[in-house]
Amino acid sequence: MDKPILIRGADHILTMDDFRTELFGADILISGGTIRTIGPRLSVPGAEVIDATGCIVTPGLVNTHHHLYQTLTRAVPGGQDALLFGWLKTLYPIWAKFGPEEIHVSAVIGLAELALSGCSLSSDHLYLYPNGARLEDTIEAAQRVGLRFHPTRGAMSIGESKGGLPPDSLVEDEAAILEDCIRVIDAFHDSRDGSMCRVGVAPCSPFSVSRELMRDAALLARDKRVMLHTHLAENDEDIAYSKAQFGCRPGQYAEDLGWTGDDVWHAHCVKLDATEISLFARTGTGVAHCPCSNCRLGSGIAPVREMRDAGMKVGLGVDGSASNDAGNLVAEARQSMLLQRVSRGADAMSAREALEIATRGGADVLGRPDCGRLATGKRADIAIWNVSGIESAGSWDPAALLLAGPMKVKHLLVEGRQIVRDGQMTHLDLPALIAQQNSLARRLME
Repeated sequence: MDKPILIRGADHILTMDDFRTELFGADILISGGTIRTIGPRLSVPGAEVIDATGCIVTPGLVNTHHHLYQTLTRAVPGGQDALLFGWLKTLYPIWAKFGPEEIHVSAVIGLAELALSGCSLSSDHLYLYPNGARLEDTIEAAQRVGLRFHPTRGAMSIGESKGGLPPDSLVEDEAAILEDCIRVIDAFHDSRDGSMCRVGVAPCSPFSVSRELMRDAALLARDKRVMLHTHLAENDEDIAYSKAQFGCRPGQYAEDLGWTGDDVWHAHCVKLDATEISLFARTGTGVAHCPCSNCRLGSGIAPVREMRDAGMKVGLGVDGSASNDAGNLVAEARQSMLLQRVSRGADAMSAREALEIATRGGADVLGRPDCGRLATGKRADIAIWNVSGIESAGSWDPAALLLAGPMKVKHLLVEGRQIVRDGQMTHLDLPALIAQQNSLARRLME
């Protein structure tokens, strides 16, 4: 068993436990990857001590939607000012040049960026596999970074020649897709409490796969007892496409094909109407809210207030770095709060509620009640934020991190292992990785 760790003397602990307990001047004892005790003046001989004086402690943040490979295509000129479909058409030919190295390095960079923003658990939606790329290129990246990971085996099967959006070079045969889903689930999915890797099944979107693949993917996922993920109701184009092609709104299409339930979460859902919100709340279907990407692509403001009030599970996602163009989850939480306020009033969402969505909310969306909260027996995924710096100077409530707080974590622990120390990754040579990433990007520009 690893040496016990004692986080000592935190100014303020926001537990996000069942009672939303907040503690002052308390300690946290960690052993064997879990939280053993939380309380004042703990004494553990021989424990490694992390001094949390001048700090706020929260659960590690949870990212429920990402496309890690896109960290190689930030700020591409042709896609900077395009709406979703035009943006995709600009980027598809570039992504078709990727291979295993591009997928892996971009995932390492993307996950490291998330870790530095306090994220301890991230999903990923990888839906293209050009030139020999495989899902394990990202899984190995997560192992290298040390983050808890929920990769999803995405797919596209309807190319341009069949009326779809992606080029034919990026689509796959549907039988081969399902076969590879089985392969990666059998090889990498771990359903146990404290799992560092769980695999999901994730056809890209209703406009890039067939109705049959959507239905078969749901059947496969339930047979394997893994979760389902896709994009849904992202913008007005998405709604129009659904009505034209399927004769119904996206929520109805999802329900008809088995894509509702507590083992399903959808990305974006900017354009859900009241009936769809009620459906998702009733069935326990989760949503990954991606506010910065939705702003960047002009998709709109998701009705998160209405979703939460209806009892829906809502988490945060940074989305791909080609549509964000960043991977900072605490900035995402702040943006979520601000968008609800600008659209529904200054009292529409508090800083603490937005932080709850970014922690406990995201963990619940991903089916991880063992994460996203600080309580005895929960996983030791812990973010420690320095609030003695300039960002919080003059703040009357330093725990309102999203109003006046740092955008970068001081320390981050995942499964009790320190991934970030004093604002730096503990075991990655980031300058070398950045140079490798930039070299790959230049090669793609040729």
